[in-house]
Amino acid sequence: MVDISRSWRRSRVLRITLIALGGALLMALAVLIFRWTVAISRQSADEQLRAALSKVLETNGERGLLEMAGVPVNDIFYGDSGVTLFQGGEASWNYSADELQNIAVYEKVNRSVVHITTIIGNTAGFLNMVPDQGMGSGVILSKTGYILTNTHVIEDAASLSVRLHDGTSVPARLVGMDQENDLAVIKIEPTEQMSLMPIVFGSSANVKVGQKVIAIGNPFGYDRTMTIGTISGLGRPVSDGKGQVIMGMLQTDAAINPGNSGGPLLNSKGEMIGINTSMYSVSSGAQGISFAIPIDTAIAAIPELISTGKVARGWIDIVPVQLNQSIASYAKLDVSAGILISQVTAKGKAEKAGLRGGTQRVKYGDEVIYLGGDIITGINGVDISTFEDMYSALMQTKPKDEVTITIDRKGEKKAVIVELVERTAENVALIVR
Repeated sequence: MVDISRSWRRSRVLRITLIALGGALLMALAVLIFRWTVAISRQSADEQLRAALSKVLETNGERGLLEMAGVPVNDIFYGDSGVTLFQGGEASWNYSADELQNIAVYEKVNRSVVHITTIIGNTAGFLNMVPDQGMGSGVILSKTGYILTNTHVIEDAASLSVRLHDGTSVPARLVGMDQENDLAVIKIEPTEQMSLMPIVFGSSANVKVGQKVIAIGNPFGYDRTMTIGTISGLGRPVSDGKGQVIMGMLQTDAAINPGNSGGPLLNSKGEMIGINTSMYSVSSGAQGISFAIPIDTAIAAIPELISTGKVARGWIDIVPVQLNQSIASYAKLDVSAGILISQVTAKGKAEKAGLRGGTQRVKYGDEVIYLGGDIITGINGVDISTFEDMYSALMQTKPKDEVTITIDRKGEKKAVIVELVERTAENVALIVR
C-alpha cells in the first residue's frame, strides 16, 4: 500500500511538472509570435513611412523634408564630406554655405595669384618714347619662384615684372613657352623675406557641365579679383586669333576680362582645374563665353617647359582634312568620319611608312584639297572620327615615337606603323576642317 501511494504521488508530480513546462513553452511561443507580429507591423509601417518620405523628398527636396519634420532650413550645401545645413531665421546667420565656400576658396588661393606686367619694346626707344605695356595674371607653381601663365601674356616682352599679393614687385625671366597650348612658365628669384604660396592642382578629367567654378585674376589691373560662374561646355576647340586652334578647352560663363589671362580657374575646393586664357564676347563687356586651358594639359607640359624651354609632341607629317558627309558623298566614300589624307610630306615619315595622299584636286571652301587618299580611322587602337580625336590620340606622344595607324584605303582596312615628327604650329595649321 505504501509503494502504491508513493508511485501515485511521483506520477502526479511528474504530470504537474510536464503541464507547467508545457504552459511555459506555450507562453514563450505566444510571446515570440506576438513580437514577430509586432516586428512585421513595424517593418510594414517603416516601409510605408520610407515610401512616404521618399515621395516628399522627390516632390519637395531635402529642404521640404526637413521643414516637414519641423527643422527650418535657410540653405543647404552639398560637399564630399556630407551635407551642411543653415537653420533658423535669417537674423541667425551671416553667410550662406555657398558664400562661406567662396570666401574660403578666395582666402586659400588669392595669395597664389600674381600680377604680371610686361614691357613691349625697348625702354630706350626713339626720342624716349614710352614703350607699350601689357598685363596679365599668373599662378605660383613652387616656392622656388616658378610661375605659370599664358604665352600671349608674355610673348614679345622685352622685360617682365611680377607683383605678389603683398604688393612686392620683382623682375621675372622667361623659362619656356608652349605656344600650341598658350602656356608659358616664367621665374622670379625669391628672397628670404618672400613667402610664396604655390597653387594646389586639381584635375580637369572629371569636370562636368554645370559645375561651379571660380576665377581669380587681375582684370583691368584690379589685383586678385574673384568672379564666379559654371562650366558651360567641354572639349571646345578655340582659335587663338592667329590661325592656330587650341583643343579641348573648358568653356565657362565666369566673367573673364583683359588681365585675367593666365589666372586660375578653380573648383569648389580651391583646386586649379584650368588656366583662364581668352574670352569671346559680342560686346566690349564680359557678357560672353570664356575659356580655360584644362589643367591636365598644363601638368603634362610644365616639367618639359622647365627642363627644356619647350614641349616636343609627336605628329603625322600629312595635310589632314576633317572628313564629313559632304566630302564623303561627293567622293563616293564608304566612310563619312575620320581624317582624310589630302597630301603627305614629300620624302617624309608618313610617305616612307606607306601612307598615301590624294590625287584629285578639288576646291573646298577657301581651300584646295586632294581626294582619293587614305582615311585615318584609328591610332593605336583608338577610334578617330574627328581632328579632336587625332589630337588627343597623339597628345602624349613624342617625335620619333612609332604609332599604329588604321586606315581605310578605297574600302580596304589596313594597319600602318608610322614614325612621328615634331608637332609645330605650322603643321597643325595645315588642318582643313
